[in-house]
Amino acid sequence: MTMAVPTGEAPSGPANIQPTWTSSDKDLLTTALGASRIWASLGHGILNEVYWPSTGSPQIRDMGFIVAGPFGWSEVKRVNRYSVTQPAPDIPLPVIVHEGENGTYRLTLEVVPDPARDTLMVRYELKGEGCEVYVLLAPRLGAQSGDNQAWADDMLVAEGAGDWLCLAGSHGFQRSSTGYVGTSDGWQDFDKNGRMEWEYDHAGPGNVALIAELEAPSGALALGFATTREGAVTLAKSSLAIGFAAVRAEALAGWRDWAAKVRPLHKRKLAADLEAQARRSAAVLKTHEDRTFPGAVVASLSVPWGNARNDLGGYHLVWARDAVNSGLGLLAMGLHDDARRMLAYLIAMQHEDGHWAQNFYPDGRPFWKGIQLDEVGFPILLAAKLREEGQLGDDEGALMGLRCMVENAVRFIVRNGPISPEDRWEENSGLNGFTLAVLIAALVAGADWLQGEAKAQALATADDWNARIEEWTYAEGTALAKGHGVEGHYVRLAPLAGVPLADQFIEVRNRVGLTLPVCEMVAMDFLALVRFGLRKADDARIQNTVKICDAVLGTDTPNGRVFHRYNEDGYGEHADGTPFDGSGIGRGWPLLGGERGHLAVMSGEDARPYLAAMAAMTGPCGMIPEQVWDTAPLPELFLAPGAPTGSAMPLVWAHSEYLKLASTIVSGRPVELLQNVENRYNGQRPISSQRQWRSDTPVLAIARGAALRIEDRCPFTLRVTFDDWVTSQDLETVPLAFDMHGVTLDLGQNAGTVVFSRLYPDGWEGKNHRVSII
Repeated sequence: MTMAVPTGEAPSGPANIQPTWTSSDKDLLTTALGASRIWASLGHGILNEVYWPSTGSPQIRDMGFIVAGPFGWSEVKRVNRYSVTQPAPDIPLPVIVHEGENGTYRLTLEVVPDPARDTLMVRYELKGEGCEVYVLLAPRLGAQSGDNQAWADDMLVAEGAGDWLCLAGSHGFQRSSTGYVGTSDGWQDFDKNGRMEWEYDHAGPGNVALIAELEAPSGALALGFATTREGAVTLAKSSLAIGFAAVRAEALAGWRDWAAKVRPLHKRKLAADLEAQARRSAAVLKTHEDRTFPGAVVASLSVPWGNARNDLGGYHLVWARDAVNSGLGLLAMGLHDDARRMLAYLIAMQHEDGHWAQNFYPDGRPFWKGIQLDEVGFPILLAAKLREEGQLGDDEGALMGLRCMVENAVRFIVRNGPISPEDRWEENSGLNGFTLAVLIAALVAGADWLQGEAKAQALATADDWNARIEEWTYAEGTALAKGHGVEGHYVRLAPLAGVPLADQFIEVRNRVGLTLPVCEMVAMDFLALVRFGLRKADDARIQNTVKICDAVLGTDTPNGRVFHRYNEDGYGEHADGTPFDGSGIGRGWPLLGGERGHLAVMSGEDARPYLAAMAAMTGPCGMIPEQVWDTAPLPELFLAPGAPTGSAMPLVWAHSEYLKLASTIVSGRPVELLQNVENRYNGQRPISSQRQWRSDTPVLAIARGAALRIEDRCPFTLRVTFDDWVTSQDLETVPLAFDMHGVTLDLGQNAGTVVFSRLYPDGWEGKNHRVSII
């Protein structure tokens, strides 16, 4: 007796499983360089998140395949026996070959986005006696990805929050079904019945999935996206009508045209495999650029530990810091047009007061709400680098907008620096070497667009902050210093200025309840002081800190040496390999090996081992991860020393650091080192004849004969005494550039102490401030 095939509405079961994304362990990313607005990630040999209509909008979880035959059935991603090839390192059009156990089948997949349409095409070919192939599709459409609907018929269709997809096949489908994930989806059908028995035609709203048995052992699939059902169907059918071969030829031509513009690196200084990785890295950066919003570059087309969460932001957001690093990386490869688009986009994203949001969707909507001052400085540096290379063009309107951007960014830095509300790791407020290096370089570079008092104020502020870096961030006689036989070191971060470093503490984020003395923490951030031209590589303080960081933060792996962000970091998997969940153990970051390599170049050392380590710590197709595993292997979780963890992969910042280090090895000069910054400082701490006193960065002592300028963002009356209030005088502020106000005291040959207090419109501040004259 034949059993009836379950049809109609799919049963949801007692509890609908909440949606997640896929692992960020990506094989490759692909897009087409045309009008198409499709970006696709691949992991474990299948399609993972597909983004549409911009890089900030993932619309499916994954699209995989089941092969069934005389041996039973298997899901190809779980078999995990596959290879990926591409036409060239800088042409991300993959061919994936899955092999069944014991040679039971071979499934070849070729993936290409249609350059002319919002469609992704997959050519498939199955070889294996008595085998059949099924496609599995898990939509995650719209902002509420757990509230989708799906329909199965001669095509697979899904909808969520007004976004639609359609999967159509060149030979149609033999059968199809939809259901709720974990209850009535196609994978559950195979798991329970050993074959496809269900043919439900509708499921949702909820966390839904679709399945179809492909009609023929070879053919093409087209996955189209639109804001209407009809539109998605039309796009999918149109791509199939054009044909896979024609679509791929057009996509291949687009990538070859772009790759021809990539500047080759000096082969005598860089081995062929390292240059190939550079070209691959350039393509990764290019793949991350949006076309709905040209110039927008998200940090990664992945969600860190995405298989354990349903994070709407992930890393598919724009950070100004990561975007500028991408622009600098592309500049290193001679891709000026790409970098100019990134600058134009960042100009559009600047807030009226001069800052950029901590991160934002490609369309400009802010995601997190913090402010990181290095992200205010970085766009100035990108503009300055383009200007230095003569690549800004001569359009008067564009140059006027650029000048306005620079002036507003400099204004924000001068008025709000140097203490950043968040450091580059988005964890703590305070003063640290990386942020200070970016801000000082940005003020010097930005001054080239300014005139008069504004120019003088920007440069005076840069000089004052540069002269005080060690006062704020260098500690002597610490336990770390003594333990490593050096006099002192730069600290990871100092929350306050004007307070001895030995008396300050820092809360370690991602480590619940852990607070440590500032002097017990080091980070790789200080390396920026050399790379940006503020200190020499052989400066004793730099070398002291390098010695400690190499010992404390460096870890040797089978793939080379890797470095941690800072000691006691908690951003990474737990000891047992389970995903980061707000706490964990910080792992090694390949990009920090790139930063360490820059110091090696500037110290006259061979930096190629650092570059080779970055290239070796990649996924199977050369994707550089955010972090790598750095302890004993956990094979059951695919965690091996020197290999990617579940953090973001690829990370555009890591690929940018690779490109910049490769360029620096060839040229001997860091991409970030601007000529005007080098001319002003030549790696030396400046001697400033004027010190700037502010409430958050007070001057404790000043040399006799120097000038002391007390500054604030609003007017005040300064009551000052040089004889401990036996006599005093009241001085009114004068307007300064950038809507600042100040009083300048010419100390002359006075000795002893100057004491002052300030009267604001709402009254006296209620305390005295003392500055020693030495």
